[in-house]
Parts: sequence; C-alpha cells; structure tokens
Amino acid sequence: MASNVEIEVDVNMPKIDLGVIVKLLISFGLPIGVLFMPIDWIPIDDLTLIQHRLLAIFLLAALLWVLEPVPVFATSVLIIALELVMISDKGLHLFRTPPAGHDLGELMIYTDIFSAFSSPIIILFMGGFALAISASKYELDNNLARVLLKPFGHQPRFIMLGLMLITAVFSMFMSNTATTVMMLALLGPIVASAPKGDLGIKALVLCIPIAANTGGIATPIGTPPNAIALQYLTGENSIDFLSWMMMGLPFVIVQLTIAWFLLQKLFPSAQKEMKLKLDGKFQRNWRAIVVYATFASTILLWMTTKLHGMNTYVVSIIPLAVFTLTGIMGKAELKLINWDVLWLVAGGIAIGIGLDKTGLASALAHAIDYESLSPLAVIFTLSIVCWLMANFMSNTATANLLMPIAAAIGASMESLATVGGLQGLLVVVAFSASLGMILPVSTPPNSLAYSTGLIESKDMAKTGVIIGVIGLLIVYAATLIIT
Repeated sequence: MASNVEIEVDVNMPKIDLGVIVKLLISFGLPIGVLFMPIDWIPIDDLTLIQHRLLAIFLLAALLWVLEPVPVFATSVLIIALELVMISDKGLHLFRTPPAGHDLGELMIYTDIFSAFSSPIIILFMGGFALAISASKYELDNNLARVLLKPFGHQPRFIMLGLMLITAVFSMFMSNTATTVMMLALLGPIVASAPKGDLGIKALVLCIPIAANTGGIATPIGTPPNAIALQYLTGENSIDFLSWMMMGLPFVIVQLTIAWFLLQKLFPSAQKEMKLKLDGKFQRNWRAIVVYATFASTILLWMTTKLHGMNTYVVSIIPLAVFTLTGIMGKAELKLINWDVLWLVAGGIAIGIGLDKTGLASALAHAIDYESLSPLAVIFTLSIVCWLMANFMSNTATANLLMPIAAAIGASMESLATVGGLQGLLVVVAFSASLGMILPVSTPPNSLAYSTGLIESKDMAKTGVIIGVIGLLIVYAATLIIT
C-alpha cells in the first residue's frame, strides 16, 4: 500500500554560485600548486622552503584580492594566519622540519607577524576614523560642506567645481568613502531640481568619486596607498606630512582642474541655473566645540611635524584620546570604525613584513636585472602595472602587493638615486594606485556613486580611463622635470 509522503522543498534555499566556486578553486589551486612545486622549477636562485611558502601565500593573496571570492579583509586575516602557521617559529611542527636535502631558511619570529596589528599605520587610520566619526556625529562635515557650497552660485559648472573642491579637501583628511557618502547625500536636493535626462547630472555625480579618489593623494593619510608607501619610507627616505603635501597638492589641483573641464565636455548640462536650498547651522554645545577644535588642531599638528617634533603617527592618537575621554566617542562610536579597512591594511603590512624578514622581497627584486634597465623605465613600468591592477581590484590591495616589491627594487638599485631614489619610486607607485578608477569596483567612492543609479558603468569607464592616463602623464612629466 502506497503512502502519501509530502516532501517540502524550501524554495528560498540559497543557490550555489558556480562563479564563486570557480574563483575559489582558481584562487586556492594555483598557490597550492606553487607550494608543492619543486623549488628548482621556480626561476629564482637559492629559494629556501620558507621563501617558497611565502611566495605561495603572496600568490594566494593576489588572486583572492583580484577575484574577490571572499571579502578582502578576510583575505588579510587568512594571510596572517598562514604566515603564523607555516613560516613562524611558533608554527606547526610539520612546517618547522625541513625534508632531507632542502634548506628550510630562517623562520620568522611570530611576534613580528603579530606586530602588523600594532603598526603605526593602523593608528594613523584609527585617528582619521575618529575625526570622521566625530565630525559626522556633530554635523561638522555636513554643515561645513553646505556653508562652503553657497559661494559657488547657481550655475551647474560652478556647483560642480564647488562639489569637487569640498570633496577633495575633506578626502585629504578623512576617509574618501565617508566623504563620498556625505557629498552624495548633499547632492540629493540638487539632482531633484534638475530635469530628467539632463547629462549634467552625470557630471555632478561623477565629479564626487573623482574628487574623492584624487583628493586623497594630497596627504599621507588621505588614501591607504599613501600610508602603505610611508611604511617603507623610513630613515633618510622618510617624508613628513608637509613635504608630502608639497608634492601631492599641486598634482591634485592640476588633476581636478583637468577633470572639471573634461566632465563639462563629456556631460554638458542643459540648464543655465540650478536652484539650491542649502541651510547649515553649526552646533554650539561644548562637545561640538571640542570636536571643531580637535579637528583643526590635529590638521595643524599634522602639517607642522618639523616644528613640534611629533610625527604623523603620534599626532593621530591625540583625537582618539580626546574624543574617548570627553565621551564624544563611546562604545557605539567605536563600533563605527571601519575595522574591515584596518584588517585589510594589517594583512598588507604582514605581507610586507614577511617579504622583508624572509628575504623574499630581495630575491624577487634581484630575479630581474634591473640594473640593465634605465631608472625611468623601472619607475614607469611599476607605475603602469600598479595602475592597471588598481583599476580591477582595490587600490589598497594593489599597494599592499606591489609596494614591498617596489621598495626592495628601490633599495637595490643605486642608479635610482638620479630620479629621486626609493622615495621617488614609492611616491609614483602610490600616486598610480590612487589613479585607478575606471570601474564601479575600482574604489568605494566609485561603487557608491554607481549605486545612485544616475550613471552607467560605461560613463565611469570613459572618464576613468581619460583621467587616469592624464594623471599618469602628469606624474611622468614631473618625474622627468625633477631629473
């Protein structure tokens, strides 16, 4: 006798994403292949087992950051975990015992790997996040932006100029992602007053991510690639806050001017005037005043490091201390810190520490006879590779991958001294990383602008390619002039 059996099917069950599975197989398969590949197959002389394993970890990080089958910060956590287990002096016994006939190499001290979490770069970002969170809480960012936009009048091109200048200035001292969120919110009433189909709206939307991406170049804290470059610029190659601004700010001004004219040509507005309703009122309670004073003081201290002796990293802890002591930042505000960005940066620092301590960076740098190339050829090649990668993956991840290799090359090439040495090379690479902005996935500001639905990816690609190439040409021209 047959019985009626009802089988319930959950139509809401998550579907298997074959694309993600393929990405995972590629991402993990190739590095595992490198891990078990005979060392003799790798065209680098005298590679130790530790260097061999780190090369696999490095390749894994590159693939995961490019393909993004998992979040980018998760990749950073994985990197640190693999380094601790496979190449540290407190790792798994299996990995600390070399097979017969193989040179294990020098194991890393495990505390060196953990130091990625306490790097001054992490503190630098935490200070920047503290400023951004507190400014947002007491509406300093929004009110200041509204007040600053009023003098630009009602013509679309001057409104766009105002949006670009304000966005760029904020991006110099706080997260370009937070700046983009703020400015896109400010753009809402402006867009609402425009007729549908007006190309000028695309220009207004695009100008914000372009200014956010570009503005961060002006200061060491404006964008992660700059901070990552500073990690390798120490001793006689160190750059203070004001010196970086003297290089970055003129470039930003020129680049934004070109972008302003370009956007007007590509997306001309059908309106001669736009009606704006901008009302701003600064809070006057004591906590708001503390935020205003701390914001201004921190920027001033960053710009005058040579006068008072504190470096950029030491200054960065001051706003965090002030805001937590005064109750401006409590537990709720601390949770707003972009911990995913901090983890991402920490993973990059861990890669850099590993490449340096194991000697792999030096081995990779010497794998090619860079001395046979001209110094300019080395700089331009690394710059172009960096820009191409930054267009298809996070510019932070790109800088994390390329900066330690560039640093090793810069330290080993005596002829680079004629074109600015290590300092000049890393600054050019950092600038190139920030110029990668042709796709919605290239940078968070691009993604935010694309999410408005007011622009298409082809609009972003068209402007991103032109602005990126022009930016690279400006950097190369400046390099040639200096030499």
